[in-house]
Amino acid sequence: MFSKKTITDIDVHGKKVLVRVDFNVPIKDGLVGDDTRIRASLPTLDYLLKQEASLILASHLGRPKGEVKPEFSLRPVAQHLGNILKKPVIFAEDCVGSIAEGYASRLKPGEILLLENTRFHIGETKNDPEMAKQLAALADIYVNDAFGSAHRAHASTEGVAHYLPSVAGFLMEKEIHYLGSAIANPQRPFIAILGGAKISDKIGVIHYLLGKADQVLIGGGMANTFFKAQGYPIGDSLVEDEALDTAIKLLQEGTSRLRLPVDVVIADRFDPEAESKIVPMGPVPDGWRIMDIGSETVASYRKVILGAATIVWNGPMGVFEFPRFAEGTYGVAQAVTDSESTSIVGGGDSAAALVQSGLSERVTHISTGGGASLEMLEGLPLPGVIALEDKDQEAIPERK
Repeated sequence: MFSKKTITDIDVHGKKVLVRVDFNVPIKDGLVGDDTRIRASLPTLDYLLKQEASLILASHLGRPKGEVKPEFSLRPVAQHLGNILKKPVIFAEDCVGSIAEGYASRLKPGEILLLENTRFHIGETKNDPEMAKQLAALADIYVNDAFGSAHRAHASTEGVAHYLPSVAGFLMEKEIHYLGSAIANPQRPFIAILGGAKISDKIGVIHYLLGKADQVLIGGGMANTFFKAQGYPIGDSLVEDEALDTAIKLLQEGTSRLRLPVDVVIADRFDPEAESKIVPMGPVPDGWRIMDIGSETVASYRKVILGAATIVWNGPMGVFEFPRFAEGTYGVAQAVTDSESTSIVGGGDSAAALVQSGLSERVTHISTGGGASLEMLEGLPLPGVIALEDKDQEAIPERK
């Protein structure tokens, strides 16, 4: 059960609402590429507009590190959002100060204002109280719908919540519901599928899920470090030598629950047109590298996946960006969507691979948060969620 207040728990009618959205989307030549995160915010925005609220949207984009950099401007996002909503989206050239205050003060019910990149100010990532107060001064209510940034204690995600009545949007509620339920009380068998390049990125997640899941299926570059920890020569494969001791401990901890690939696709160079072959997992020849899981592994993992009641998947099984080495990831995606389980796919590359495979509509939930999803799967609290009001908590009094 979601224990935080949402926009349906408070009166937003006619109010100025500061909504922290996650519009950190790819932009090329002044145009938005993948707008998945923008569209994920629409249910919250539509609800607030129907309540005749005035919307003040805040987001970061990229890592400008406290400097104003035109390539990280949110102006193209304002245009794109306006096209989706079929109504004007006003753009403010700053997110705090006189410019933002001027735009916000003139905003009428039903109008939408998008503020410039919050990370153009160094105070954002430092969670500066003064910046948080300036953001809060723009509105009557704060709504956090940016799950992808909820693991960061920044001025626009955590700090501002101390100065306004603060609740969750529908996307935040949905993310916490699925990921929280998967961790706290999963239907069993509960299967975790973990891929991606590095063990070091997911040490905490693997450790935590080994104590929760019935089986943890490993793929991607991280499997290479496990192979080397078992004593296999792995040729020129990606490996984290500094994580070998950790891999050994995880193998000892996982025993029968941690499953590694039984065959792999190897290539003679890191290239989409490289010579490749499927081999049983064993010594990898010098000059060759592991690029994907093999067909026997896909078949083995598929049997496990089809018997699952709950599946959490984070990370591709190989170098899926190269079509010849995407079969393992696509095979796992097919198995996940063929299962009758509650299936939750983490953000980032695994979500992108699912979209590329054309199967994204067949999973229960695709998370919009990369780092936030991982931290939830690790059982860690998210500062942006903790800062919101609990359902049994009285609203924070209006600031003076």
